[in-house]
Amino acid sequence: MEIDPNGGLPGGSGFHRELLEVALSAQGAVSWTFDFAEDQLTWTAGMETLLGMPGAGEEEIRARLVELLTPWTVAARTTVRGQGLDLEQPVVTAEGQTRVLHFHARPVGDPHPIALVGLVREVTALHQDRQALTDLAGRYRLLVELSPDAICVHQDEVIQYANPAMSTILGAESSAQLLGRPLTDFVAPDSIPPMRDRIKSLATPGTATPRARAELQRLDGTAVPVELVAVRITWEGHPAVQVIGRDVTREQAAEATLRYQAALVDHVNNAIIALDRKGVVTSVNPAAETVYGVPADQALGRPVTELVGAPLQPEALLAAGGITEARHRRSDGTALVIRLSVAKMDSGFVLVCADETARHRAEQDFATVVDALNEGILVVAPTGLIVSANPAAEQILGAPRSAIVGSAPETWSVFDEAGQPLRAHPTVSTQRSGVSQTARVLRLERPDGRSVWTSVTTRLLGPQDRPPHAVVTSFTDVTEKRAARERLEHEATHDPLTGLANRTLVLRRLGHSRHPTRPLALLFLDLDNFKRINDSLGHVVGDEVLRTVGQRLVQATRDEALVGRLGGDEFVVLTQHENTRDALGELSRRLLAALTEPIHAQGRQLHLRASIGIVVSHPADTRAGQDLLRDADVAMYKAKAGGGRRYAFFDVELRQRVQRHMVLEQDLHHAVAQDQLWVAYQPVVDLRTGRTVAVEGLLRWRHPVHGTVSPGEFIPLAEESELINSLGAHMLRTAVRELAAMRERHRLELRLHANLSPRQLEDPGLQATVQQALADSGLPARALCLELTENAIMYDPAATTPVLHALRELGVSLAIDDFGTGHSSLAQLRRLPFDILKIDRSFITDLEDSDELDVLVTSIIAMAHTLGLTVVTEGIETAHQLDLLRDLGSGQAQGYYLGKPAPIEELLPFSRLPPRDEPPPAESGPQ
Repeated sequence: MEIDPNGGLPGGSGFHRELLEVALSAQGAVSWTFDFAEDQLTWTAGMETLLGMPGAGEEEIRARLVELLTPWTVAARTTVRGQGLDLEQPVVTAEGQTRVLHFHARPVGDPHPIALVGLVREVTALHQDRQALTDLAGRYRLLVELSPDAICVHQDEVIQYANPAMSTILGAESSAQLLGRPLTDFVAPDSIPPMRDRIKSLATPGTATPRARAELQRLDGTAVPVELVAVRITWEGHPAVQVIGRDVTREQAAEATLRYQAALVDHVNNAIIALDRKGVVTSVNPAAETVYGVPADQALGRPVTELVGAPLQPEALLAAGGITEARHRRSDGTALVIRLSVAKMDSGFVLVCADETARHRAEQDFATVVDALNEGILVVAPTGLIVSANPAAEQILGAPRSAIVGSAPETWSVFDEAGQPLRAHPTVSTQRSGVSQTARVLRLERPDGRSVWTSVTTRLLGPQDRPPHAVVTSFTDVTEKRAARERLEHEATHDPLTGLANRTLVLRRLGHSRHPTRPLALLFLDLDNFKRINDSLGHVVGDEVLRTVGQRLVQATRDEALVGRLGGDEFVVLTQHENTRDALGELSRRLLAALTEPIHAQGRQLHLRASIGIVVSHPADTRAGQDLLRDADVAMYKAKAGGGRRYAFFDVELRQRVQRHMVLEQDLHHAVAQDQLWVAYQPVVDLRTGRTVAVEGLLRWRHPVHGTVSPGEFIPLAEESELINSLGAHMLRTAVRELAAMRERHRLELRLHANLSPRQLEDPGLQATVQQALADSGLPARALCLELTENAIMYDPAATTPVLHALRELGVSLAIDDFGTGHSSLAQLRRLPFDILKIDRSFITDLEDSDELDVLVTSIIAMAHTLGLTVVTEGIETAHQLDLLRDLGSGQAQGYYLGKPAPIEELLPFSRLPPRDEPPPAESGPQ
C-alpha cells in the first residue's frame, strides 16, 4: 500500500484540487481516497489535525487512518456502486481528549468497486447535542408524567398516550384503559364538532389552538368540563395531536355563579374582576387585591389594563374561546403568570384570574429543592451513566459532583449486609427489569477509605418507556442508626458483666448455627463454690471473679468457639471443631486447669473449682436449644455429684438419674417433718485400751418409696438446695439428745463426733445452734467434737478461722476430717484450734502393700503428735490394717472392721476392741 499525503481526488487540475480543499476545509472536512488495486491511500491536508496528531509523520498518520478504515476494507468490495457508507469512530488526541469522527465514503467503479472516495469530519459537538436532547426529552417526560394537567396524544382520533392526570379525569385506574381507544369515546357528543374544527386549524407542527372549553365523558358516563389546548406534534415519526387539559368544574361553577347571580365570591383564591363594557373596573374581590397588590378603593374606576399591567380586550378573548394564559404585573412590578377566563354579563364582563406564578416557579425551584435535600439523589440515564447528583449525594459518597456525574453506579464499591460485593447494583437491576427497590441497606466504600451504610431506593423516571430505563436513585446515610442498632443488638445478646454471649445468643446459635455435616458440642460449666464467695465476700468480689472466669474461658478456647454466660455462675462453650470425646475431654481439662489457678480479688486469693457437663449434637439431632442446655446441665450435675472439678458426658441414663435427684430433692424438704431421717453411729476406738471412746453420728434417710438413700446421694442435694443448714441442725440436735440419754442410761463416757458441712460454716446462727443443742440435751460441751473436712477449712481460712474459734469457746473440741485430700499446710494447722486429726481412708486402703504409704502415714502421725493433736485413722477394714496402725502409733481408729454405722441401741456390743487374734463381733443393722 502506498501513501500520497499531497494527493487528492483523482483527476482534474491542481487548481481544482486546491479549490476543493478550500471548500472542504471551510466545512471542517478532509477528503481521502483508497485504491483497491494499487493499495494506495491518499488524503488532503488537515488530516493530521483532524486525527489529533499534529506534527505526526506520514507513517503514523497512515497507520492510524488504516486502523480507522479497517471495517470498510471488506464491506466496500461488496457494496453496490453508488451506495454510501458511513462510519463514526472515536479517536483520542495527543492531549488525551476524545473526539468523534464521521467517515463518509462511496465506492467507485462498475460493476465492481475499484476505489473508495470519502470525507471525514469531526462530529463531537453533534454527539453532545444528541445527549443533551435525550436528557431534555427525559426531563420533559418526567414533567408530563408528574404534571397536574391532563395530557394525551392521539393520532387519527385514536389515543396513543395519556398521563396519570388524564387517567384520573376520565376515571381510569391506569392509562392502559385508554390507550388504543377512539378519542370520541371520551368526548361529549356536543363537543366533538368544535373539537374537530380546532384540530383542522392545526396546519403545521408546533401550532396550537386557543384555549377552549369542552366536555369530556368519563368511563362511568359522567361529564367533566375541561379547559383544553391542542398542539400539532410528531409522534413516532407521524403527525399527531397533543391535548393539554384541566378539569374546570370548579371554575365553571364559579363563572356560572358570577353570570347568573352577579355576585363576587370573596372566598375564592382566584382574582375576580368585574368590568363595564368599556373595560373599566367596577368590582374586585379580596383575592384580586392580593394578586395585583392594589386595594379595592384604588382599583375601582381604573381601566383594567392599568390594574393588570398588560393589554386586555375581553371581547376578543371571548371570541377566541374565553380562556388564555397571560403575563400580568403586580403594582410593584413583579411579573405574574395568569390563567385568564372571561364571561360576559349584561353590564359588561367578569374576569377570573388564576395566579399560576407559583406553578411556574415550582418548576424552576425543583432543582433548588433537590439540592437542599439531605437525601442523596442520583439520576441515571438509560446509558447507565449518572447524569445528575445533588450536594447530599456528594457528601454521602465522599466525592465531588465532577467525579460522580459520568460514572456508572456499578463502578462504586458496594457490599450487601453480609459483606459480599453486589452482583448487580440496585440502579442497574431497576434499569434492566423496571422493578423498583425500596430501602435496601448497602455498605459503600468511599474514595477516602471510609465505609458508609446507606438505605437505597430506586424508581423509574419514565415507567412507560422501554428498557433500559432512566432511574432515580435516592439514598440516606444510616451509618449512625445502624451503629446504634448494632449496639442495642449487642446489649440484647451479650452479658453486661462479662461481655460474653448471653442466653439469647447461645440459644440462637444452638438453633441456627448447626453445621450440615459436623457435630456441635455444648459444654455447660458451673462453679462449684461460687455462692460461698458471693455470700461471704459480697457481690463486688463475686462480679470480679465472674469477669476473670469469663476471660480465662475465652483464652482457653479456640477463636471459633462461642463462650457465653447464662447467668449466675453458669457458663457455656459452643464448638464445632472439637467434637470428639478425646478432643472434648482435652478441652474440658484445659478449661478446668485455667480455673484452678488462684484468683486475686480485693486483696484475697481465692481458689475456684468447676464442673462441666458435655452434650454432643449431631446434624440429625432434633433437640431444640433449650433441650441441649438441659441435657448439658444434667451432665454437669453428674460431674458435680462426683466431687466437682471434673467433667461428664451426657447420656439417657444420666437424665434418668438427674430426674431421680430432682424427686429426691423435693422429698428431702419434707423428710424431717415425716420422720424419715435418723442417725447412725460408728464407733471410734482407742487403740491402746481397745475401748470405744467416741461415736461418729452419721445421718441416714429411709425413703418411703426408694428405701434407704445413700448419704453420698442426698447430702450433696441438701447442700445444693440450701437444706443443709436445717438438716445439719436437726442431725446435731438428734445425735446430741440420743447420746446424752445413752451416756446417762449406761453411765458411759462416750464422746460424740458430728460432721459440719462447709455451708454450715457460713451460717451466722451455727454457734447458737450448737449451744442450744447442748443445753437442751444436757450433754457436756467437752463430749462433743465437731468435724470439718480439710477442703472446707482451706477454701477460705480467713473467713473460717473466726468461726472455729467461736465454736471452740463453747468448750467443744474440733477435728479436721479427711486429712490428706486438701491443701492445708503445717503453718495453717498450727494456727487453727483443732484437737483431732482424722487421716483419710484413701491412705489406709493400700497401706499393707505400700512402703511409701507407710512412710507417709507415719509422717502424718508424727506431725499431728508434734502439734498436740489426737490422731484418728479412718477406713479400717482388716485386722492387718489395725495391727499396722497400732505399730505406727495411731491413737484412735474407726472403720467397718471395728464397727459399722448402726442405730444407737445396737452400739453397746462394739464398746470394746477385740484382741489381735479374735475376729470382730457380728454386726447387724443398716450400713
